[in-house]
Order: sequence, then structure tokens, then C-alpha cells
Amino acid sequence: MTTPDLTVFRIMHRAMRGDLHRLVKLARQIEADREHAGQARATAIAGFAADICKAIHHHHTREDEVVWPLIERSAGAAVDLTDLSDDHAELGPLLDRLRATAQGFAAGQHVAEFGAAVRELSEHLDEHIEEEERKIFPIIEKYVSVPDWQEMEKSLRKGGDIRFELGWVDQYATPQEMAHIRKAAGLIITIMIALMRPGHRRRHRLLFGG
Repeated sequence: MTTPDLTVFRIMHRAMRGDLHRLVKLARQIEADREHAGQARATAIAGFAADICKAIHHHHTREDEVVWPLIERSAGAAVDLTDLSDDHAELGPLLDRLRATAQGFAAGQHVAEFGAAVRELSEHLDEHIEEEERKIFPIIEKYVSVPDWQEMEKSLRKGGDIRFELGWVDQYATPQEMAHIRKAAGLIITIMIALMRPGHRRRHRLLFGG
């Protein structure tokens, strides 16, 4: 491989956006009385929203701490990360609002506030990720070395929730991407994904039905 492998980054971006889109739709359905949320389901939805917030916070904090410095060292004047860093700064209050309104929803308060918080975060993240992939991914592929990117990815995983993130990989990776991950990561990751899959699917059935 002659350029950095962005497969996992693409999957994480797709997963963050995808699960927020699903929460937006679910909140709208509950608000319109097309879906029922008893106490157990409301608590599960709030916990799921908190897990998404944690994963988004970890991903973007590590971008600021690890990924951006690597890109700046590698690309120099060819890259300006100011706008993307500003977007990251705006994420904090949006994540805090979603956490707070999710807790309120679990306590029986209005779902409208929760739904509005999910929509605002989702719209912000959609715009940010589209810009990041359009502007930064070509820079990474052009300027960052494969060994430096691989070393960075190891550091990026520190502090994350591996079970939750592997659930995202299992859910959002294409068959081609999954085959690539199995080949690159080896048997241990494949086994871990298989072990956590039943619990991940049970959780999603409780949240979203089906």
C-alpha cells in the first residue's frame, strides 16, 4: 500500500452520521405518536444517545490531539485546518445539549427537546464530515506516509469504547470493507466482532424495532 488506509475513518464517519440519522427519525416518530417509548425503551434510547456522544467526542478530540498535528507536520503550508478545528469547538455544546435532553427524555420530559438536539447535532456533523472528507482526505493521501498513519491509528484508538466502535464497524462496513479489515486486522478482531454482534443487534431491536 502506497497511501494511508482511510477505510476505518470512512466507516466511523458513516456510522456517526448514520446512527444520528436513525435517532432523528425515531424521535420524530415518537413525537408524532407513531412510535411508543415506555420507560425501558426511553432509558435505552437515552443510553444509546450518550454512547454516540461519547464516541463522537473521542473521535474528534483525538483528531485535534493526534490527527491534525500529523497532517500539519506532513503537509505544511498545503493545509489549513482552522475551519475544521472551529467546527470541533462547536461540537462540545451540541454534545452537552444532547446528553442533557436525552436524560430528560428518559425521565419522562418532552421528546421534542431531545429530537431538536439530535437534529442540530446531526446537521452540524453531516456538514463537518462532508467538508473534512472533501478537503482533508486528499491531503492525507498525498502527504502523510503509510507508517506515520498506521502509528497514528494505534494512538487514535486509546480511550475509545472498542465494543461500541466494533459494533459500528460490523453494522456500517460494506462487505468489501469488512473483508479488507479482516485481512488487515487479523483473527482477533474478527472474533471480537462476532462475540459482540448478538448484543449489538438486541440493543438495536429494542431501540428501533425489527
